[in-house]
Amino acid sequence: MFQDTLGRRIGYLRLSLTKACSMRCTYCRPTWLEQPRGEPMLSPAEIEQLARHMVTNHGLYKVRLTGGDPTSRPELVEIIQRLASIDGITDLAMTTNGLTLPRMAKVYADAGLQRINLSLDTLDPERFARMTGVDGLNRVLKGLDAARSAGIAPIKINTVVLRGENDVDIPSMVRFAAANDVPIRFIELMPMGPLASAWADRYVPEAEMRAILAPIVRESEDLEQGHDAARCARVTLDDGSVAKVGFITPMSCNFCAQCNRMRIAADGAIYPCLMDEPRGSLFNAVRPVFNGRAVDAAIQQSLEHKQAEHPHDGFVTMTHIGG
Repeated sequence: MFQDTLGRRIGYLRLSLTKACSMRCTYCRPTWLEQPRGEPMLSPAEIEQLARHMVTNHGLYKVRLTGGDPTSRPELVEIIQRLASIDGITDLAMTTNGLTLPRMAKVYADAGLQRINLSLDTLDPERFARMTGVDGLNRVLKGLDAARSAGIAPIKINTVVLRGENDVDIPSMVRFAAANDVPIRFIELMPMGPLASAWADRYVPEAEMRAILAPIVRESEDLEQGHDAARCARVTLDDGSVAKVGFITPMSCNFCAQCNRMRIAADGAIYPCLMDEPRGSLFNAVRPVFNGRAVDAAIQQSLEHKQAEHPHDGFVTMTHIGG
């Protein structure tokens, strides 16, 4: 496997397929940012070549498709098919806003997609529209059902928590997760993107999230973390239902020491860390002819910049690189 200078072994690739997204979430996509047009992107064939090379030569075993929203990429189904054909990728997942799932979940599953993380920050329709810029809550909930019916599992819910917005929804989101038997992870706001300047006012740390949830929790059993970014627990609620609840805590208690991932953007830029700036590019290493040695050199050089802990402030907007 690729290793950084601290000996962390990289087996997990988060691949951003596009900057485009059909939502404009307040913490992710600035209102001024236009949908990308005509920007050079790695082709489906180049993505397959890259992943196959990393599996064969460097022990890559997990790929997550991100964005923007990966469903905004016209060739998404082809990309899933190509990646699913690679022996050695044992975990092929996607993070999505869920808007396309009602009509496309089975197509994605048939193409070879195994898992989905569904971004869902609230169950209140007005708040959902305000936070995402789209009146689409019902479509997302139908998408969750469609993904389950298509056999995609597990499906996890990702909820970014904002003070004064959806922090009050934490208990209702956990009850929803319990009722639908889906794990939920609450994510601390990071100082990057549209809310970077307001981060101190909008940030809700894990301890406060747990305090908000505490009145409805009867029992809690911590689960092993491993390389998972989330610290998870199996919680029994006051009505006897059970949910798997996780907290992703990049700010209050980072998980950098266990980080086993790298990120490649749609244009081939390499991000050794989500909150760092890009460190090199693969574009010239795969086009016009794929060059495995050049790929290795570019990735290894980028990993030399991977620090012990992420910077406090992010350099890019989330829609450029995904989570």
